[in-house]
Amino acid sequence: MNIKSIIFCGGGSGGHVVPALTLIKAIKSHKPEVEIFAIGSYKGIEERLFKEDKVPYKAISTGKLRRYFSWQNFLDLFRLIRGLVQAYVYLLKFSRQNTLIFSTGGFVTVPVVFAAWMQGKTVYIHEQTSRVGLANKISSFFAKRVLVTFETSLQFFPKEKTILSGYPLRDEILSPPEMVSLNEINLNEIKKPILFLTGGGNGSRLLNETLKECLSTLEQEFFIIHQCGAQFLDEYKRLETENYKVFDFITDSMIGLLNKAQVVISRAGAGTVMELLSLGKPSIFVPLAIAQKNEQLYNAIEARNKLESIVIEEKDLNSSKLIDAVQTIRSKESHQRVKRNPAVDIIKLIFEEN
Repeated sequence: MNIKSIIFCGGGSGGHVVPALTLIKAIKSHKPEVEIFAIGSYKGIEERLFKEDKVPYKAISTGKLRRYFSWQNFLDLFRLIRGLVQAYVYLLKFSRQNTLIFSTGGFVTVPVVFAAWMQGKTVYIHEQTSRVGLANKISSFFAKRVLVTFETSLQFFPKEKTILSGYPLRDEILSPPEMVSLNEINLNEIKKPILFLTGGGNGSRLLNETLKECLSTLEQEFFIIHQCGAQFLDEYKRLETENYKVFDFITDSMIGLLNKAQVVISRAGAGTVMELLSLGKPSIFVPLAIAQKNEQLYNAIEARNKLESIVIEEKDLNSSKLIDAVQTIRSKESHQRVKRNPAVDIIKLIFEEN
């Protein structure tokens, strides 16, 4: 097989899209002759992110895959079937012998992977979390290769096709930039220690409101950068001060920000956890309780075991507990950062096997 085209699919959250964008950047660097395309949903964050990176994008219909009974399942079944037809027709444009589909998870990937399998095309999937998402679990039956981030994920997939690949990291992880700017804010000129809070690509009402309750206290010691999510941007922009700045979603400067921040407070999506682990930075994690199989809690436990990060479950979170955690985590020293990027190994595997 001589790969001429790779079609990435993934979406629903930034956590599924960022590893795809990282691999796309690496492929363009190592194999510039390979054409890159992307498939995602109509309304997900993936459309914006892929298009910002100038990746040709195809939107298809999708529905949520639930592990419980809901009347919504019947409507979503029709959306999935429609998405399957759309994906099947789109993939017909690409040669079976020269095309690889790479799925990074999310509901939108299931019809794409199944359509690719029906056409005899090669499928790889990557599971970012320590506990397996339902979409990737289904997709694994139709994949040639399953790549996982955490060793604990190996148990959920067929042994003969599963590899512990690690998480594809942005190049900046290995050598974070010295100069970091967010819009007009030059972080190198900030005199106070930096505290960064993020609720993920879509934001978190719980984290946002908890921060608001202790904002006046934390502002006395920290310069606070808050990634609040697009839906909360107007509400929190009104609260900005000299020492508190708000953004909806940060992309290009994220690694530099994570590296410069003395304190990071975050959900425990696999991408954020792995990047902080790779930077060797102990952090505060508030796992999303409704995540499938409580996957974010297990991601956060990985960071606690390796870096002594602090894990606060949603039911225990309040402003005083957050302030205490901030004071504890700021006293911890950073650990050694990783020296090799798994993205390089993933690309090598793809092109050596195909």
